[in-house]
Amino acid sequence: MIYLITNMKKNTLLLLAICFNCTLFAQNYLDAKESDPTKMGWMKGFPTSDKTLVLASDGSFFKFPALRYSVCHMRQFLPTTEVSAAQKNRYKFKVKLDNNIDQLKFIPTNSNQKMTWSESLYKNYTDGILILHKGKIVYEKYFGALKPEGVHAAMSVSKTFTGTLGAMLVAEGLLDENKTADFYVPELKNSAFGDATIRQILDMTTSLKYSEDYSDPKAEVWIFSAAGNPLPKPKNYSGPKNYFEYLQTVQKDKGNHGEIFAYKTVNTDVMGWIISRVTGKSLTQLLSEKIWKPLGTHIDGYYQVDASGIAFAGGGFSANIRDMGMFGEMIRKNGYFNKKQILPKSLIEDIMNGGSQEAFRKSVYSSLNNWSYRNMWWITHNENGAFAARGVHGQTIYINPAAEMVIVRFASHPEAKNSKIDPTSLPAYQAVADYLINK
Repeated sequence: MIYLITNMKKNTLLLLAICFNCTLFAQNYLDAKESDPTKMGWMKGFPTSDKTLVLASDGSFFKFPALRYSVCHMRQFLPTTEVSAAQKNRYKFKVKLDNNIDQLKFIPTNSNQKMTWSESLYKNYTDGILILHKGKIVYEKYFGALKPEGVHAAMSVSKTFTGTLGAMLVAEGLLDENKTADFYVPELKNSAFGDATIRQILDMTTSLKYSEDYSDPKAEVWIFSAAGNPLPKPKNYSGPKNYFEYLQTVQKDKGNHGEIFAYKTVNTDVMGWIISRVTGKSLTQLLSEKIWKPLGTHIDGYYQVDASGIAFAGGGFSANIRDMGMFGEMIRKNGYFNKKQILPKSLIEDIMNGGSQEAFRKSVYSSLNNWSYRNMWWITHNENGAFAARGVHGQTIYINPAAEMVIVRFASHPEAKNSKIDPTSLPAYQAVADYLINK
């Protein structure tokens, strides 16, 4: 996720990326009910009063608690490009709500105190939650600024769409997973991506000299962020002017590609470039044509873009929760949905089989025991074969094949680290799965 900070005294623009490893620094937060954006009245009035006004230019729109409003209104703050929904053959879910789900109990990780499903939603600052069982909506609730017809920032769940499109092109033979990035995009020849294979990029086993440590002012993420800044650059700015220009400058780190899983956003953005070069279409156009319209979605999604109109493939997508549910259900059903085969069955099988668990164990995410990463999906390898798309502040599409269950959650947790959210989320998802399996 990206937001802007303007330092007027130094006359410079900084682009601060909020990614998977980032966390906000404040420790004492208002709880979910106290920070409800509707209650706090953000962006109200004509004109909006100074007390409720939040801006992209000073970064206030993405500081908690204002971010709880902004994640539902990203288009108000940053330039975007549309992912068009279906105009015909729109899919409509059957609904059979199960009120028992609210009272399901589970024990959070590293705790001995039981918590109900309903309590967990507030604990994780949930904005919207959807549960599908055998393709029917059995649970659906909205909080704060999110409405049923609204859209919400998907954060790094965006990566999964890019990864899925890339893997689709591999399955269709338009990309060879064993060829290197510079074969498709010669401009990448002198970058770290030049000799990385498509498979290594899709599974994020590239060796890149690229840090997303936001506490380090010299971290490469700041250069990447400045390149993607959609606002005018300062007069003395001499760095890359857009995402693609920056990707050409990424250098190789110690070690070889293919050895260690290293979750770095630039992998997704370089895959977005490769996808567009091979197909001759923008990421947003291809997503609309290949997935969003065939699903029968109802609401146009959109991506944030840089000053050159390049979509932020690694975290810029916003979408409607039921439309996200259609995508999740299509994946659960082996690529078949809305009376058509949208993605190859072989692609879904490849995702579910997972990536290298050895490479994953060597990463900083080794606490996610036995997990792996494949085509920009997170694979749990648990007894139910669950796998997920994951994004900071609590975004997910969680698929449990054994339970025939799909969960979509949008949230605005004050801290960006999933490690703050997983202890009450992953056991909660399993509790619902166990309930549905035995129902």
